Amino acid sequence: MTQSVVVQVGQCGNQVGCRFWDLALREHAAVNKKGIYDEALSSFFRNVDTRNGDNGPDIYKGKICSLKARALLIDMEEGVVNEILQGPLRDVFDSKQLITDVSGSGNNWAVGHKIYGCQYRENIVEKLRKTAEHCDCLQCFFIIHSMGGGTGSGLGTFVLNLLEEEFPEVYRFVTSVYPSGEDDVITSPYNTVLAMKELNEHADCVLPIENESLFEIVNKIHQMINSGKLGSTVKHNSLVTSSSGSAKTLQEKPFDAMNNIVAKLLLNLTSSARFEGSLNMDLNEISMNLVPFPRLHYLVSSLTPLYTLADVNLPSRRLDQMFSDAFSRDHQLIQADPKHSLYLACALLVRGNVQVSDLRRNIERLKPSLHFISWNQEGWKTGLCSVPPVGHSHSLLALANNTCIKPTFIELKDRFMKLYKKKAHLHHYLQVDGMDQSCFSEAISSLSDLIEEYNELDATKGGPRIDASRLKIAV
Repeated sequence: MTQSVVVQVGQCGNQVGCRFWDLALREHAAVNKKGIYDEALSSFFRNVDTRNGDNGPDIYKGKICSLKARALLIDMEEGVVNEILQGPLRDVFDSKQLITDVSGSGNNWAVGHKIYGCQYRENIVEKLRKTAEHCDCLQCFFIIHSMGGGTGSGLGTFVLNLLEEEFPEVYRFVTSVYPSGEDDVITSPYNTVLAMKELNEHADCVLPIENESLFEIVNKIHQMINSGKLGSTVKHNSLVTSSSGSAKTLQEKPFDAMNNIVAKLLLNLTSSARFEGSLNMDLNEISMNLVPFPRLHYLVSSLTPLYTLADVNLPSRRLDQMFSDAFSRDHQLIQADPKHSLYLACALLVRGNVQVSDLRRNIERLKPSLHFISWNQEGWKTGLCSVPPVGHSHSLLALANNTCIKPTFIELKDRFMKLYKKKAHLHHYLQVDGMDQSCFSEAISSLSDLIEEYNELDATKGGPRIDASRLKIAV
């Protein structure tokens, strides 16, 4: 069994991380009734004997003593991390897993990347090594961060570079929350484009998520519940639609429901690494099968169902509907249109009591309406995990490597250029040591190259499919 380490950076990264650890504990509690530390738990948690203080040894078999998350929490403001340490999850982390400062990065990528990166480099490396030493078979680092602020984008991508230097063999999966067009951070286009260059060069897989999409999903769920359309099938205060039910929650925070969706994405993504299934899909298979070109590693994700059901035993027709939902825009965590764009590859990670035949039937049903690139017409990767998420009979996470991500990048480039042509706010960045104008020109050039790579692939769409000729065998 492999282990993964979560590195949550900045305010957004730590808020999403907080929801992830909460939901992960609840998911394992639903499965692990006997309280025994097993391989499934070991993928994200250590079992520590704390009788002689926090520094006790790890226990690999037997009863759960004290679970500690395989995580590193980094923020250049203390607020969110302190809140986590005072909340119901405080026992899952210890002081050796935290790196905080007091002043923040002032929504400036250069401050996060250049100043705090240099300042905290040794500390970050040491804590990463300590966390890695507790793993038997470390497979993946998950970085959770936002792109629009200073710490998440700047220090988050600095950590990504460090991971490549220190642990080149370990996969780097990045969950990046992209700002919306009406973002209140004026410099977010600069921060996002500067961070994109680092993601292009140093990540194995990026799961872009847009705040706007999450906001719309949460609104739709609330409207459906309030209008009674879903009747009694939805739990009003479920662990997906709210944070109700978590221990000692005083009141739900405004972003909890949105962050829960991102947390669910990560839980479904790692389900095969944690639980048994008839068709396990490892994290390395996602990178291997879904990323044909190293820089084109941005995957569009969609989740279904998005709400927790009161009646888990819904009729089986829901199963086919679930596959259809996964390819509808309402269930995507980014605003894009994969159906009318070009698929390079697609992965379906199914959880629950689903048969391989159900998978095949739905792939055959959906295939005619989707455009796959000529040299990868059979570009489907599938995984079946037998343990469903809490409150569901089954669920599906679809990951698409699709050219539909291109308009998001074009819009980002336009927003960047509007500021950059006027040299607006540039002096805040250029007064930081080690930062000069070439950093901006290299970053925009990297983004333009990426857009051009997608353009070249799009140009092949609709062309004739040419099958390679086969060797003729004399009969």
